[in-house]
Amino acid sequence: MKKILLFLFLAYASSIFSQDDSLHWLTDFEDAKQVSIDEKKPILMYFTGSDWCAPCIMLDEDFFSTEKFKNQSENVVLLKVDIPRRSDILSKEQLIANKKLLSKYNKDRGFPHIIAMNHKGKVIDTEGSYSASLRDPSRYFSFVSKIIDNY
Repeated sequence: MKKILLFLFLAYASSIFSQDDSLHWLTDFEDAKQVSIDEKKPILMYFTGSDWCAPCIMLDEDFFSTEKFKNQSENVVLLKVDIPRRSDILSKEQLIANKKLLSKYNKDRGFPHIIAMNHKGKVIDTEGSYSASLRDPSRYFSFVSKIIDNY
């Protein structure tokens, strides 16, 4: 009986602490453009510093991890451009590609930063910064809704 209870507890605990990352983030810009063409959806390019940017981490929790965004994400192509400080998070090639996108599309190097664009890489609109004190993602939801509605 103790073994069964232990098993049930472990199963329950792992379900609580496991992250359901049902979002399909692409990491290659050319792939994102092709999917955008094929599916006739705008690209949502997200610049993040996954291991050092506190507002990025909070935006992930408050916005990207919500059911509302998961529903919205079905209407966009997600492209994550991570610029981590730790060298073991990305391959050297991926980091080089991400830094090229950073220098072209996020010259101010603001994090977090979201850019909506069409399949040709033409910027439609941008949304940047996230207040760590307010933690209110409502303008991000509005931003994505506006992009979806006008594409």
